[in-house]
Amino acid sequence: MLPDWISAECPAPSHSHREAALARQAQLTKPLGALGRLEEVAVELAALQASERPAAERVPVVLFAGDHGIAAQGVSAYPPEVTVQMLHNFAGGGAAISVLARSLGCPLEVVDVGTLAVDAVRGVSVDKPRRGTRDFSAEQALTPEEVAFACEAGRRAVARQADHAPDLVIFGEMGIGNTTSAAAIAAALLSCAPHDIVGSGTGLDADGRARKAAVISAALARHGLMPNAAVADVLAAVGGLEIIAMAGAMIAAAQRRWPVLVDGFIVSVAALVAVRLNPSCRPWLLFSHRSAERGHAVVLDALGARPLIDLDLRLGEASGAATALPIIRLACALHNGMATFAEAAVSGRET
Repeated sequence: MLPDWISAECPAPSHSHREAALARQAQLTKPLGALGRLEEVAVELAALQASERPAAERVPVVLFAGDHGIAAQGVSAYPPEVTVQMLHNFAGGGAAISVLARSLGCPLEVVDVGTLAVDAVRGVSVDKPRRGTRDFSAEQALTPEEVAFACEAGRRAVARQADHAPDLVIFGEMGIGNTTSAAAIAAALLSCAPHDIVGSGTGLDADGRARKAAVISAALARHGLMPNAAVADVLAAVGGLEIIAMAGAMIAAAQRRWPVLVDGFIVSVAALVAVRLNPSCRPWLLFSHRSAERGHAVVLDALGARPLIDLDLRLGEASGAATALPIIRLACALHNGMATFAEAAVSGRET
């Protein structure tokens, strides 16, 4: 059973603050709509933050790491031990998200929610029900209790960010084999053929992608994941602990009125899970970028999402969301700092 709080209603964005932000945009010294998506982002944040002055300065990044039993089936170009090795790299400041977070002034927490690590890594939080998932080509990846634990781990990670008083939050992931789990979840929830979802992941060639799609197809059939399967059943059958933790974290953040800047394919699959479990969290999800991973466009379409940037990124680690953050900060600066026609003594549009 999933925790009861998962389905608790998230607050609605503030209609009055949205209207006030739209009215301000109409009075700024520019043609209405001339700043395109920058205007939309500022208005959206004003509504979500219930503020006349939206902000994106305090932005903690939480990265969830987990290992996957399905990696034994050769679905990744990298060996499973890379996940634990990367924990040390994150903590040591050498990973992409470590550099990005440092450059942006964002606090970074790395949470081991299910890696194969036996010993704790200094600088990494540990909150896991087991070391890695089971190989879902042969058995259920997780028990219902482990799925519930991962949801709670996501919620606990969100609670730890409260001291930062976030304007918004970013979640990321790391785990060899997790594009396979994400693709399996997406294929099950969207009733898509795995071939239409599966991408290169860590760098598979065409033969590797075909093998990965075949592994997923066989697993979906083995677990009887027919269309309209319950989300909890899908997560137990083929889920990943870091993906489930992110879904729980998104819902928990939305319940606290914290907007979430969503990263690429795997985080978007977690967003799909979150929305299926609690549709009221959807307004709180802002989408940062369109990944080069094949299935991302399918998931974005299912969520009705319009990402801000498209740079052919497919690293994960919240790197795409972090890259988009300066655009959001600039959108807020323009909304808050530009003069109105009246303030600047500039003639407005003739009617």
